[in-house]
Amino acid sequence: MALPVLDLPVALKSRLSQGHPWVYRNQVTPDPDLASGAWVQVRCGGFSAFGLWDARSAIAVRLYSQRSVPNSDWVAGRVAEAWQVRAPLRAAATTGYRWVYGESDGLPGIVVDLYADFAVIQTYADSVEPLIPWVADALHAHTPLQGVLWRPVGGQLKPLWGRLPPSDLTVEENSLLFNANLFAGQKTGLFFDQRDNRRALAAWCQGQTVLDCFCYTGAFSVYACRGGAASVTACDVSAGAIEAAQLNMTLNGFGPLHHTFLTEDCFQLLGRLAGEGRRFGVVILDPPSLAHDRHSRHAAVRAYVRLNRLALDCVEPGGLLASASCTSQVSPAEFHQALAEAARQAGRRLLILHDAGQPVDHPVPAHFPEARYLKFVLSRVLPLP
Repeated sequence: MALPVLDLPVALKSRLSQGHPWVYRNQVTPDPDLASGAWVQVRCGGFSAFGLWDARSAIAVRLYSQRSVPNSDWVAGRVAEAWQVRAPLRAAATTGYRWVYGESDGLPGIVVDLYADFAVIQTYADSVEPLIPWVADALHAHTPLQGVLWRPVGGQLKPLWGRLPPSDLTVEENSLLFNANLFAGQKTGLFFDQRDNRRALAAWCQGQTVLDCFCYTGAFSVYACRGGAASVTACDVSAGAIEAAQLNMTLNGFGPLHHTFLTEDCFQLLGRLAGEGRRFGVVILDPPSLAHDRHSRHAAVRAYVRLNRLALDCVEPGGLLASASCTSQVSPAEFHQALAEAARQAGRRLLILHDAGQPVDHPVPAHFPEARYLKFVLSRVLPLP
């Protein structure tokens, strides 16, 4: 049966022919009466591609192929390509990483995280669900796995193939060990995107007192200890996260009794510590996203200024501030400006030593800059001249 054809404004041709995978709802007129997950063909000034229609999202069509409607073999090809991109990770004593990064790996709306012998699929729109059985088949056909699971948008984790993972599942990252509770953790269990930045920071922690804010399961704290930190104070608002952080410290041979773990709001903690005159050689800020749409971008920038301003009062003279942003609506330039404003308000200077984004398992295509969301800046905190 012939596919529905959507004719788009010719002004979109350049962007779409470069490979951008999204067509927004306001770019489709009239809005066709189609169910989410229906295959459509889009045409735009001689350009043609095939995608899945979404009846609810602001993204009306996610495009997959310019040649034909994808099938199971096509999906298996994307999974295999993504596997090859991650080869350097497998050679670096790392068994937990993002195998498929959605649009970047040619599968818009779908990510796959690998935890040792278990793969977890996460979808961000119900319109992509027709692809899930093919993705699951491709995953366990490509490499030996014990189980494939799926977390639908807004849903609970579901087994698709094989057995369920144990609650004490452990993965390796740069020869360090981390417990991965795939049923209780955020996202699919762990956050892999700061891997390279954690390793970079560790080199600066020798002999330092470290404050790790928004520590989640304690990955930055573990790396700081491997780097020779004299002490670590780790804080998260979630008691479950703090328990996981303590476990991960123990897994790696760093006795949690020699460090401090706090269950507290990090904004309030920084204000309290500053008031007490507490100072640290290294302060780490890795907060969750502070904006979920473009309308809250300005509020997010203000929050970054306030957060970093508070943190600067807790850094000893000549110490280090490691500050991150995973808010995609805030650009690297805007984040730098927020850091500069925080330093101005604190009467300090920030000398950037390390400025990075995402690791190899979160690649950013030239044609899809929206894939870049992570910013990580390590700075020396200096007095005004």
